[in-house]
Amino acid sequence: MRRCLLLLLATLLLAGCEKTPTGRSQLALVPEGLMDEMGGDAFTQMRRQRPIARDPAANRLVQCVARTVVDAAEARYPGAAMPEAWEVVVFDDPTPNAFALPGGRIGVHAGLLRVAETPAQLAAVLGHEVGHVLASHGNERFTQQLGIRAVLLVVGLVSEGELAREGLMQALGLGARLGIALPFSRAHEEEADQMGLAIMATAGFDPRQSVALWRNMAAAGGGQPPEFLSTHPAHDTRIEALERRMPEAMAAFRDAPPARCAG
Repeated sequence: MRRCLLLLLATLLLAGCEKTPTGRSQLALVPEGLMDEMGGDAFTQMRRQRPIARDPAANRLVQCVARTVVDAAEARYPGAAMPEAWEVVVFDDPTPNAFALPGGRIGVHAGLLRVAETPAQLAAVLGHEVGHVLASHGNERFTQQLGIRAVLLVVGLVSEGELAREGLMQALGLGARLGIALPFSRAHEEEADQMGLAIMATAGFDPRQSVALWRNMAAAGGGQPPEFLSTHPAHDTRIEALERRMPEAMAAFRDAPPARCAG
């Protein structure tokens, strides 16, 4: 029995060890269909519980930038698994934040538009969030949090559909906090930055605006915890990494038709 379990575990590890769009090896064992269902459930709860912004200009801008970014992500990373459709909602929340959930759900807080001062700066944020989805960071983070034993349980229950999904949600205690309660690691954040820069450049947004965005974020956020105490890179470290990749991003930007999303 023990030998069979070890063999099953080895098989799952080999099956789950894949490459992200940037070529990084990752272990993501939760079935993608289950991740998508949970992302959809979480987003539905958010829409019910949070006020939605009604500003027509803000909604037009966010929808235009999101659509352009998603199209560019598909072109830039054609081998990545893309959601069939994307749902984008602007929430009436003053905090400068945005998120993307498995299955293609994007939430943007209205407060972000006061920090992301141009369409290109908004594209930097949305490209970063789309990068998280394409690289299956949520699945990878779940796998880390659940541990191999729990993942085996999930794989065993997945055929039971609703029971498996509800059991996993309850075990994690997430509900509508999916994608927010589990902070991404610094490696995930750096990879999403890398992908976001490439995506926004391919979309025709000036990638140099990503640096301006994070300077705005630093100014708006005030003090930030020391980098070694945070899963997020410090603003200066993040900007330095973006600037190192800027020549490649600028080459892609020069080859791309300009984005047409008015601010």
